[in-house]
Order: sequence, then C-alpha cells, then structure tokens
Amino acid sequence: MAANKRKKFQKAERNLITFDDPKSPISEQYRTIRTNIQFSFIDEPLRSLMVTSSVPSEGKSTTAANLAVVFAQQGKKTLLVDADLRKPTVHYTFRLNNYAGLTSVLTNASPLSTALQDTFVGNLTVLTAGPIPPNPAELLSSKMMDRLLRELNEMYDLVVFDTPPVLAVTDAQILANKCDGTVLVVSSGKTEIDAAVKAKELLEAANAKLVGVVLNQRKQREGSGYYHYEYK
Repeated sequence: MAANKRKKFQKAERNLITFDDPKSPISEQYRTIRTNIQFSFIDEPLRSLMVTSSVPSEGKSTTAANLAVVFAQQGKKTLLVDADLRKPTVHYTFRLNNYAGLTSVLTNASPLSTALQDTFVGNLTVLTAGPIPPNPAELLSSKMMDRLLRELNEMYDLVVFDTPPVLAVTDAQILANKCDGTVLVVSSGKTEIDAAVKAKELLEAANAKLVGVVLNQRKQREGSGYYHYEYK
C-alpha cells in the first residue's frame, strides 16, 4: 500500500515539469502559453481561468497545474482550485490532504481559511476538491459558488480551475460561464476532431470566453517541446 502511494506521488511530481525542470523546452512552452493568455486580456484583467478538455485523459489536470505554477513563478498570487469534483487529482500532484476542500466550503462544512493549503511552489495556494459529493453540478451552479468566486478574486491575482471534461458532464459548462477565460486541452493523435469541435460548441453555448487551445503530446523537432498553443 505504501509503495503504491509513493508511486502516485512520484508520478504526480513528474507532471510538474515547470517546477522540477524550469529550464526544459516543455517548461518554456508553458511560459509561452502563459504569455499568449495574457495577450488575450490586454484591456481587461484576467482573474479566473478555467482549464478543461473534451474527454478524459487528454492532460487537462497536468496543464492546469503547470499553468498555475508558471503564473506563480511570474510573481502572481495564484490559487489552483480542483473543481473536478468527480475524479479529483490536484491533491496527489501537490502532496496535500483532501479532507477539506471546495465541496466542504460550498456546503459550509469548513471555512475557506482552513480549506486553503500552501504548496512547495512560491505564490501558489491550492484548494483541493474535498469529499466527493452526490451533486457536483448543483454545487458548482449554486449561489455559494458565485460568492466564493467573488471572494477568491479579491484574495488572489489569478484563480485557475481544473474542471472535468466537457463531453463527460455539464460541470465545465457551468464554470465556463463564471470564469474570465477558458483553455481547452486536446491530445495529439488521441482527441477526435468531432469531439474537440463539439466541446468548443458546448463551451461557446455556455458563453465561455475560449482564449485558446493547448495541443499536447505533439512531438515536434528536437528541442522544441511537446506543447503547442493556438488561438481560437
């Protein structure tokens, strides 16, 4: 059991390449994505950013975590929220407990101050998902969620949400309407074009501001990295 737990942590740490190897080509790609996102908000402040995908296993949680890290490395007071209330993973990535988190705050089971957890990355705080609820969509669409988002926007320079895949459940569409910007992650050679197009349509129908698409696992020329960002 202990060996399996260590394995999970080791795997999670490898996903945080922007922290473990900030000079790598992939880390540079994440910083490029960060810059492109900021260029999309020249005339208005970016306070909340949602990261999602069309289907599971496309790398959206890895992308959300690494984007949160590079924004924090830029000096921004950043919060990463695990809003994937069905299959949360952020607490594994940052080696945190998940006893209290987003669901605890939304149900008044815990105050926000005790649910927030510092990380080993400077300027980066995490709000884990908390106990898995029976009604994730209802919690995310609640007035409590609206109030929490306003409070978080006052506390942090940027709030990054890791959300479930768009085609799997409605959670991402609900949050997309509340966030300043949305990034869609697709996997090269895996994500079907129809799925990506459908996800884009659903996000736009929810009035999301889709600022770009991250294409990961795309092998490029040696030294150029594996991540690619494209404007909508």
